[in-house]
Amino acid sequence: MLAGKRILLIIGGGIAAFKSLDLIRRLRERGARVTPVLTRAAEEFVTPLSTSALAAEKVYRDLFDLTDEAEMGHIELSRAADLVVVAPATADLMGKMAAGLANDLASTLLMATDKRVLIAPAMNVRMWQHPAAQRNIATLKGDGILFAGPNEGSMACGEYGPGRMAEPLEIVAAIEAALADGPLKGRRIIVTSGPTHEPIDPVRYIANRSSGAQGTALARALAGLGAEVVFVTGPADVPPPAGVTVERVETARQMLAAVEDALPADAAVFAAAVADWRVANASASKVKKDGGGRLPALEFAENPDILARVAQMGDGRPALVVGFAAETDDVIAHATAKRGRKGCDWIVANDVSPATGIMGGTENAVTLITAEGAQSWPRMAKEQVANRLAQMIAEALA
Repeated sequence: MLAGKRILLIIGGGIAAFKSLDLIRRLRERGARVTPVLTRAAEEFVTPLSTSALAAEKVYRDLFDLTDEAEMGHIELSRAADLVVVAPATADLMGKMAAGLANDLASTLLMATDKRVLIAPAMNVRMWQHPAAQRNIATLKGDGILFAGPNEGSMACGEYGPGRMAEPLEIVAAIEAALADGPLKGRRIIVTSGPTHEPIDPVRYIANRSSGAQGTALARALAGLGAEVVFVTGPADVPPPAGVTVERVETARQMLAAVEDALPADAAVFAAAVADWRVANASASKVKKDGGGRLPALEFAENPDILARVAQMGDGRPALVVGFAAETDDVIAHATAKRGRKGCDWIVANDVSPATGIMGGTENAVTLITAEGAQSWPRMAKEQVANRLAQMIAEALA
């Protein structure tokens, strides 16, 4: 998929820069040509010699190198690539991108390019969570910048949390998705997945048994067909796929906000198992037993209906809205009624009775409900269901 593709790789100045050397190797294994650009800070972590040796290309470092300007100016360098990748993308580089600054070679290339840009953020967890960084992230996403990661994990500084740079193979997958020439190239699709957790107190919550496997497989299949996928996931058992923009949420209201932030989109697929109700009187501290055997009085409030909210939008409604219906009886009747009630285009229905083993399992047996009627599919792996549904989505959007 990457054979003959030209990648302009900007390496920022963070400890994660050492991963960029492996990223170069992985890209070249797949036939890509990598042109490296080192920031001054990056040279504190990796050397121009090692970077050049692995890329088998000249390393670009200085905006004011007159020889380079005569041979290949920064404008040409920024536009000769098929994709511009920033890995690691430090807080400083992301801030420059968001503000439109161009005071060194890396930032000038990013301002001058007419190609898509994919970044792999890497920074301390506190920096990632800082309001200024979050504002920059929102700006970059609004500008159409693609993200790979960051992941959550241990960092060189000894802290733990989000901000760890994605692994090289994850970035490769994101690059492949960005350059995919499939039928969904240029299409933006929102996919929700996993359960939501509605807190009772800081320790307990209401949820369901959804693993997120089907939504994850579908997001992966859509990205494989070239779509730009925004993956809004609750606390799922399975990790999110590479090559998509991941938005992690806990509650139904958070999921709605993330979906609304991701609009506009060409299609929206609501595979998440969203809790219908939340605890209106959730406690700020852990609820204790009173010794009398009495249950705490829980008051419930209805959660927002995310599928109906998007399906019944006026201007800005995605061209295709797909819902999921997990039922335990009268599957087709309930799903058909749900499609009419919600106002969506398709409903993917399945029987999640305990005897089926579908909830939390590796296989699924679905019925697709459309305006034309019900189409039942044989039981198959969830990846196969995802691939088949993704192809149908591509055909519908063609």
